[in-house]
Amino acid sequence: MSTLLLPIAPLHRSKSRLRDHFTKMQLKDFTISMFLDLGKKLSETHCFENILIYSSDNEILDLALNFGLTGIKEEFKSESKNFDDTLQEINDIAINNFSAKKTIIMFLDLILISKKNLVEIDSLLNNNQLVVCPAINSAGISILGRNPPNIIPTHFSDPNIPSLLALFDEIKKFKLKKTIVYDSFQAGFDIDIKKDLVLAYEYLKILNLEKTDTFNYLKKNLKLTILKGDNHNNRNLKFMEK
Repeated sequence: MSTLLLPIAPLHRSKSRLRDHFTKMQLKDFTISMFLDLGKKLSETHCFENILIYSSDNEILDLALNFGLTGIKEEFKSESKNFDDTLQEINDIAINNFSAKKTIIMFLDLILISKKNLVEIDSLLNNNQLVVCPAINSAGISILGRNPPNIIPTHFSDPNIPSLLALFDEIKKFKLKKTIVYDSFQAGFDIDIKKDLVLAYEYLKILNLEKTDTFNYLKKNLKLTILKGDNHNNRNLKFMEK
């Protein structure tokens, strides 16, 4: 069994790339909605030895406790701290305080991920050094499993190279032989920009996830719809006010 690591950014700066569409308070509420859904899902998934929620916000840590998850307070002692530093901290805590032999990093905005996805990823990590789920909208990573947890560093904060490409450069450097790519639409869909919000709303409907807090939040607050920009190109999209 592996230990799941879920770092959550401070609520006051969560999903900052969406501030052109949502206010700071709306983004805070959106973050909490996503955590309510994911917390419920994780509490019903029994393949992990531990589930560690790493956050600086007491509101998130209290919610984690309500779901039976382990909340750990993140401290910001340096202004130069980046996301890879955060991941290293929670990874070290998993190793030193919870005797983790395998860790899986995932993120809050994987709103379509299923319990089946989580079980499959945990199972794959038993026989592999790395399990990587690419983000479907970018050259990023949505989930990263490591066996053992410190086998390779993360590169989410690299200023020049996307995290997925940086990871595979490291795989070559460290000569890792047992890496598997977990190819999943549901596990790979994340929310970063305005387009993702509109697609998320539609995908939640398609996958019959309309009873979730995230769907209800978007139904109430999302004021955009998406259309094709021309008749022959699904990549050329335009957004219109509802």
